[in-house]
Amino acid sequence: MSRSAQVKRDTKETQITVCLDLDGTGKSSLDTGIGFFDHMLDGFARHGLFDLTAVCRGDTHVDSHHSIEDTGIVLGSAISQAVGDKKGIRRYGSVILPMDEALVLCALDLSGRPYFVYDAQFHADRCGGMDTQMAKEFFYAVSYTAGMNLHIKVLYGDNDHHMMEAMFKAFGKALDQAVSLDERISDVLSTKGVL
Repeated sequence: MSRSAQVKRDTKETQITVCLDLDGTGKSSLDTGIGFFDHMLDGFARHGLFDLTAVCRGDTHVDSHHSIEDTGIVLGSAISQAVGDKKGIRRYGSVILPMDEALVLCALDLSGRPYFVYDAQFHADRCGGMDTQMAKEFFYAVSYTAGMNLHIKVLYGDNDHHMMEAMFKAFGKALDQAVSLDERISDVLSTKGVL
């Protein structure tokens, strides 16, 4: 059974294609027009062991907002499609991930009920070509289009690059846990019988 998806989304602001394979090996091909964002998505794919292709043509002459938020929308849709009916998945994933002086917590539930909690403060307005406040917008977009309960908290850190990279890597590892199949789960892991 293939657990992969290809999602396209075209608006007046962005044209985006995302291909995601949940059972990959961590390979990525990324071209969003924002180098630092590509670096973050690579960390997500590599540490989640997902194969990810993302191409975005956006209005970066305005700023990075539309490209990053809309990529989150498309990635969330791809996650939802790739995970399918959720039979046999572990559903929950959590990790506390260190990167040098930074420590980040990420916990998620593929419940079908979107919710997002975010607790992070950056020191500067930008990392490379990416506005630091766009991390929140990206993860919000992913969580709501994927139908995911997602919590991200920077426990501490001084370097913005390290904090943001730890977020994306932690998200990848937590999602890998949640979508992993467990042979002991014959249906969906829910008292309701549906996710």
